This record gives sequence, structure tokens and C-alpha cells, in this order.
Amino acid sequence: MFVRVPPERPTAGLRERKKLATWQTIRSAANELFDRDGFDAVGIDQIVAAANVSRSTFFNYFPTKEAVVFDVAPATVERWREILAARPAEEPLWEALQAVLLEYVGTFADYMVRVHRLKISSPALMASSRDHSDRFWGELGAWAARREPTAEPLSMALTLATVQTVFNTAFAHWEPDAGIERCLELLRRGFAQAGAGFAAPGRTP
Repeated sequence: MFVRVPPERPTAGLRERKKLATWQTIRSAANELFDRDGFDAVGIDQIVAAANVSRSTFFNYFPTKEAVVFDVAPATVERWREILAARPAEEPLWEALQAVLLEYVGTFADYMVRVHRLKISSPALMASSRDHSDRFWGELGAWAARREPTAEPLSMALTLATVQTVFNTAFAHWEPDAGIERCLELLRRGFAQAGAGFAAPGRTP
């Protein structure tokens, strides 16, 4: 889910700015083609022609066509890390994870809608998304572990697995044309149900 080129620093030189501009040019050209023709119908030759770059330049920035969809802008990476850093230290992990994911989805609504729409239309892209998703959840898990270094391992694993299941289930039931608010509603409902538990009232394990 995260971009492969280094984030641009405020003091980045001309070379870094040119690299970022090229990355954005390729990404924009590809998105226009994907939106018009669908992911599966677009080839790399069409992308490089639309972006007016060579194939070698394309592969300097994106190792695959799928990476054009899933890699995100450096500013998005920085915003994601700001969202993580902003959670209060005293906030319970379950609540913090919910807040992080809801804010992420709401902040990057356009990206989430585009990616989800493309995944629905392309089984190949859906399958490719697993590797990118693993990186996303791996970073979130590492953040949770740093936040709760003394957490019991089983409890930590169950918490993270539950959050991921809610997230994936909500997206599986979300039609992107319904808008991002529908996605957020499904996420909130899923988190509420998972937080309340599924055992009958009064029953104990």
C-alpha cells in the first residue's frame, strides 16, 4: 500500500522533485486509462505512451502494472504516519486501531474508491492486492506492538486479526458507487459488533 520511491523531504533538491514529478505523471496517465478502459484492458505500452516515458523509465518507478494501482504518493505515506502518531498514548489499543483505520479511509477516500472499484473489476488485480495488503497490515501490527510492548501475545494477535477481519469484511460488502460514507458505516457497524462480541448475553467461555 505504500509507495516505493522515497518520500520527498521539504529540502529535496531538483533531482528529487523531478523524480516525484515523473512518478506522478506515470500514475496520472495510468489512472486515466484504467478509469476509461478498465485495468485488464490496459497494457504497459499504453501507459508509457500516454505518460510520454520509456518502458525502462516506467520500471524504474513501478515494478509491475499492479504497483501503479497500489503504490501511493509520498505525501500519503507521511499522512498515514501522522495518523498513527496522533493517537493518544493512553487510548486503549482496540479504540486506537478503529480510529486509525476510519481516519485513513476517510482521509484517502478518492484513493480507496478507485482501488476498490478496480479490484472488483479485475480478479487478477484482486489477487495481487494480497501482497500489498500484507505490507499495510505488517506496518500497522508493528505500530501496535511498539504501542503495547507488554501486551499478552495472544490478545495482541486476536485484536489485530479481528480488526483486519472487520476491515476486509466491510470492504467485501461495500459497493464503491455507494460512496465512502457507506464504507465508513460498514466499518463502524463491524467494529461495534466485534467489540460487543458474538456470545449470547450472560454466557462465559
